[in-house]
Amino acid sequence: MNAFGPYIRQRREELFQDDRSFSLRQVAGRVGIEPAYLSKIERGDFAPPSEDVIRKLAHELGENADILLALAGKVSRDLMEIIVQRPKLVAELLRQIKEMPDHAVLRVVREVKDGDW
Repeated sequence: MNAFGPYIRQRREELFQDDRSFSLRQVAGRVGIEPAYLSKIERGDFAPPSEDVIRKLAHELGENADILLALAGKVSRDLMEIIVQRPKLVAELLRQIKEMPDHAVLRVVREVKDGDW
């Protein structure tokens, strides 16, 4: 079982405690899916939905779409395009940063963003 569905359910129910507009039925309606489908996703009966639905859920629940996509075992289209353009380089980069501590990875990200490389 993947962690996506239970995570979505937990987050939605947390929000529901303070705001009744986060009922399963209302969230499903705002995202554009059937309540029964959302329920099955939350229970883990169905695989995670499409990237578009995950992005809508992320927006609705105040979550980071990349994190929800990762929980769903998916890669966003924009990242997939980057991987396809440079598969060897991206694979090597990911393998190298796999063992790096977070602060070192953040330093690399900042240097790339700043163009300081």
